[in-house]
Amino acid sequence: MKDSHGREINYMRISITDRCNLRCVYCMPHGITCVPMEEILTYEEIVRICAQAVTLGITRFRVTGGEPLVRLGCSELIRMIKQISGVEQVSMTTNGVLLKNYLPELTDSGLDSVNISLDTLDSEKYKSITGFNEFSRVMASIDAALDAGMRVKLNCVLQQGLNADEWEDLLLLARNHPLDIRFIEMMPIGYGKFGKPVSNKDLFEKIKENYPDMEADSAVHGSGPAVYYKIPGFSGSAGFISPVHQNFCSECNRIRLTSTGDIKSCLCFDTPFNVRGALRKKTLTTEKRAPDQQTAKGRTCSASAQSSVSDDMIREILQRAITAKPAMHRFEEVSQITEQKEMAKIGG
Repeated sequence: MKDSHGREINYMRISITDRCNLRCVYCMPHGITCVPMEEILTYEEIVRICAQAVTLGITRFRVTGGEPLVRLGCSELIRMIKQISGVEQVSMTTNGVLLKNYLPELTDSGLDSVNISLDTLDSEKYKSITGFNEFSRVMASIDAALDAGMRVKLNCVLQQGLNADEWEDLLLLARNHPLDIRFIEMMPIGYGKFGKPVSNKDLFEKIKENYPDMEADSAVHGSGPAVYYKIPGFSGSAGFISPVHQNFCSECNRIRLTSTGDIKSCLCFDTPFNVRGALRKKTLTTEKRAPDQQTAKGRTCSASAQSSVSDDMIREILQRAITAKPAMHRFEEVSQITEQKEMAKIGG
């Protein structure tokens, strides 16, 4: 389905939880509270939304959090989404702490690729950024995923005065390993408003200066907005996601589903379309049943009618969210940003 600006929307990010086992300073620092579990979509509800999204032409899905692997049964959800007719790809973004443990069942579920967040190669700095000493587990997960033949991308957020000088150390991981190093500009959402981001435009010039033979990589690396480059002698590629300094809104192809059932068409704006209400709407139809099978009002719920109405409503909400997708974000003007929630609550 195309939005009102002619963009083909074929990609959905799905946040399955707002919980995380790390406390990264720009995403979910200590003290953040989580929503009650009864407000979180069930896996069955998520699959129903995905099935309706496919009817609108959305065929690529990414499972995110919070941290998706802290929710039990994540692998089974991926399996269920992969089994929907028309789904082309299911990937996942994770902090990597639990990835090695779950890798066999994730592979068995049909997971196509994994993005792992890694902002530093210094274990002490890692603890400072994330709040926990889990660096060695993340590195072990990266190795395990590569050994299993999984397509791996590393997501790196650089900040002035913290890890900005590590860009080359991180980039060099792609020299001997077939993975993509993606430098992501910090977005001014939630606690990201208080960070000191590194401009990808400036970073690109530094990399180009050190590696003058770097050239554009025309290979397809995924469904997102990253622009990739190859460096001679490197097994992997360098990617840049630059929402602030190199606006890519004209090519945006995604919507987001939050863990509480909001459909967001842009991270910048707090204009969600809630689908949870439609999923849990009670649709009653009159049927003649034995007295002991009837409700107090002499009616009983028709499961088939409830499912049919809810599916129509789900599809309508998705259509409305896609149609309402704005032409572009306003990250360059912080006063215009209306989204106030932390990144962990909206799926990033």
